[in-house]
Amino acid sequence: MRHLARLADYCSITNMHTKNLAIVWAPNLLRSKQIESACFSGTAAFMEVRIQSVVVEFILNHVDVLFSSKLSSVIRDGAGLCS
Repeated sequence: MRHLARLADYCSITNMHTKNLAIVWAPNLLRSKQIESACFSGTAAFMEVRIQSVVVEFILNHVDVLFSSKLSSVIRDGAGLCS
């Protein structure tokens, strides 16, 4: 994810800003067996991919916070409190 976020830093050159990267990469990063099955209609599959791309775009826009060592330690330390 950090690599994709770094690619977005060069969007002025590549025109691959976070939204475009999310559209391209979301189906691979958030693969859904439901979408791949034959029972999913075209419209429903399109809506599912849109949701996936919004999630990936959010992650790319907040990669520094979501994947920071500080957040990881808070989650790790806080995980023991709920047990």
